[in-house]
Amino acid sequence: MKKKVLACLLAAAMVVSAAGCGKKEADNTIRVAIWDNNQLAGLEDIANEWGKENGYQVEFDVLGWDSYWTMLEAGVSGGEMPDVFWMHSNNALKYESSGILLPLNDYIDEAGLDMSNYFDGITELYTLDGVHYGMPKDHDTIAVVYNKAIFDKYDVDYPNDSWTWEDFADAAQEITDKGKADGVFGTYCNVGNNQDTWYNIVYSYGGEIINDEKTASGYDNEKTIEAMKFVADKILPACPTLDAMASTGGDTMFLSGLVGMICQGSWCVNNFYNADNSSDYAWAKLPYTDRNGNGKCEKEERCSIYNGLGWSIYSKTDKKDAAWSLISAFSSKEGQEKQSELGVTMAAYKGMSEPFVKAYSGMDISPFVDIEDEGTLVFRPYSKSTGTWESDVSDTLVEAWNNPDKMEEVLKKCAADMNATISEE
Repeated sequence: MKKKVLACLLAAAMVVSAAGCGKKEADNTIRVAIWDNNQLAGLEDIANEWGKENGYQVEFDVLGWDSYWTMLEAGVSGGEMPDVFWMHSNNALKYESSGILLPLNDYIDEAGLDMSNYFDGITELYTLDGVHYGMPKDHDTIAVVYNKAIFDKYDVDYPNDSWTWEDFADAAQEITDKGKADGVFGTYCNVGNNQDTWYNIVYSYGGEIINDEKTASGYDNEKTIEAMKFVADKILPACPTLDAMASTGGDTMFLSGLVGMICQGSWCVNNFYNADNSSDYAWAKLPYTDRNGNGKCEKEERCSIYNGLGWSIYSKTDKKDAAWSLISAFSSKEGQEKQSELGVTMAAYKGMSEPFVKAYSGMDISPFVDIEDEGTLVFRPYSKSTGTWESDVSDTLVEAWNNPDKMEEVLKKCAADMNATISEE
């Protein structure tokens, strides 16, 4: 009932925001729904330019994450929908088979677009049985952001490209030990920090969250268990308590000077760039796991999880052609380059990452791009029921975070539960 009421309120809000316009103006309005206010200004810039050229007004609705998916759930049942909206790996396969996403193949073919220009994982994510249901919007990678002032205060060497995950853990523990009286910890890793933290460690160790066929869990994989035992034994002791992390996010603790370093995604750069103490912050590539013991980093040993959003169109909109024109402008080479130049996000279009780095003058964020060539990008694990099993895993892992000695036992339970969920897809 709560979701239905919220959906009605959201629909009403959309109607109200469009009210006051004459019918002609409303007919020339494309409504776009997103969930990240940090990207709004840059996207409006691109959309407004498209609107002037095509005689349309583009209006954005920025919803919270939960409200956003509630809105789409209502849309499946016939609720009011925006013309254009984002898709995410957590729910893509679910909505691609729901009938609310417009198939885009005819548009793509007519425009002669070469989909190989985009990162393969993103194109694959928004394609089901050969049908494209979304145009790639962006991609992201992960890096380490650290507070130089904290490292200096406790006389700990800054992260560098030669760091293994063991080095990362040792430095985090050193900060935790020396900062105990100040309430400062070395790092932060909550159960929900999967893409930005422990997923990267798992794949660095050679483990997996789900198999390549998306038919079975990887939580009972020997290498996955080894990686997560490392998290339990070496990372968690250098973190705030689970209760503290459950109540306060890693970014907040870091920006408050309570944590020396965290792993974070490129979509969050703006938060640190515009922070009061931004001059104290620097970025480094993710560490690696020296699997073969040769003392060098092989490409497959330094792994960054990457993800990418997609632009989708409501299948029942009466502005299909205009909506396609808009999302094709967002996803075109020129639109993707401008998105990077404006610092909105890294582009889904290959070869467009460097302008994103240049957008943040005075802060070197090159580790996000360097890892594309010097490491291995692993697409964020997903299946049709990602939203369900990922949430269930997070809930189950709380026991292991509270009792690290139970990590292997808990992971095997995660695997069994996840396999049961996948079997019902």
